[in-house]
Amino acid sequence: MLNQKRSKVWIIVNSVICLLLIAASAWVVLNRQFVIDQIAVWQFHSTPQLDALVDRAGMNNHGKFFFLASRPVLDGTQNFNNECARIESTTSILGCYSNNQIFIYDVTDKALDGVREVTATHETLHAIYNRLSTDEKDKIDVLLEAEYKKLQGNKDYADRMAFYARTEPGERDNELHSVVGTEIAKISPELETYYSKYFTNRQDVVALNKKYMSKFIDLKTKANALAAQINDLTSSITTRTNQYNSDAKKLDSDIRAFNLRAKNGDFTSQAQFDAERSVLATRSSELNDVRSSINSDISTYDKLLAEYNSLASESKKLYNSIDSTLAPAPSVPSS
Repeated sequence: MLNQKRSKVWIIVNSVICLLLIAASAWVVLNRQFVIDQIAVWQFHSTPQLDALVDRAGMNNHGKFFFLASRPVLDGTQNFNNECARIESTTSILGCYSNNQIFIYDVTDKALDGVREVTATHETLHAIYNRLSTDEKDKIDVLLEAEYKKLQGNKDYADRMAFYARTEPGERDNELHSVVGTEIAKISPELETYYSKYFTNRQDVVALNKKYMSKFIDLKTKANALAAQINDLTSSITTRTNQYNSDAKKLDSDIRAFNLRAKNGDFTSQAQFDAERSVLATRSSELNDVRSSINSDISTYDKLLAEYNSLASESKKLYNSIDSTLAPAPSVPSS
C-alpha cells in the first residue's frame, strides 16, 4: 500500500514537472527575442564609458537593456567605416545599427559634447523599434507620422527624411522613431508615454542634441550673416569705386581745361577765376572724402573676410571631427 502511494506521488510530481517544462518551453518560444537579448546582456562586458552614454542621455534600465543587448562598440578608428557604410560622400555617419549591433563613432572634440550620447540613444531606439510587434509598429507609426507633419515645413528635417528615403528606403518610420525620440522636445502625450518605457527623462537626450547641434547652427548663422555683409559691401565698394574713377577722370579733364584757359587768359575777371577754381576744389575735396570712405569700407571688408575665414576654419574643424573617413588607422596591440 505504501509503495502504491509513493508511486502515485511520483506520477503527480512527474506530471507537474512535465507541465512546468512544457510551460517554460512555450514561454521561451513566445519570448524568444527577450531570451536572446538577456543572454547577450549577460555575456556582454560593458565599460563605464559605454554605460555613461545612455545613462547621461536619460535612458532607464529598460532602455539600457536594449543598448547592452546590441553589444555596442565605441570606435574612433577606420574600423568604424567597415561597419557603418558611408553611402553619400557629403554626409558624415555618426553611428549605425548593423546586424543587431550598435556602432558609435568616437567623437572626441569637446566642442561637440553630447554627440556620442545622442548617437548611442538614436541607435538604441532602432534596436527597440526592430523588436516591436507589427501591431505595435502600426500604432506607433501613426503617432510618429503625426509628429512629422509638424516638422515637415522645417527644411533641415525635410532634407533628413529625403536622405533616409534615398539611402534607407522603407525605413522612414524606423528613422522617425529615433529622430523624434532624441531630438524633438514637445511631442504628443501618447508618444511621450510610449517613450517613457525607455527613458527616465527623455529631455536629457533632447538637450544634449540641442547642445552639440547649436555649435553647427551658430557657426552657420554667423557665417551666413557675414557672407551677406561681405556681399553687400563688395557690391557697394565696386559701384562706388567705378563712380569714383569716372568722377576722378572727369575732374582731371576739367582741371586740365581750367589750367589751359588760365594760361591762355580766357577768364574775364579774377572773380570768375576764383569762382570756377573753388568749384573744382570742392569737387576734389568731395572725391577725397569718397576715396577715404571707400578705403574705410575696404578695411572693414578685410576684417569681415578674416572673421568669415576664421569661422570657416572652425566649421571645417568641427566637421572633420565627425568625419569618420579621417579617423586614424587601428592601432596594433603591443606584444
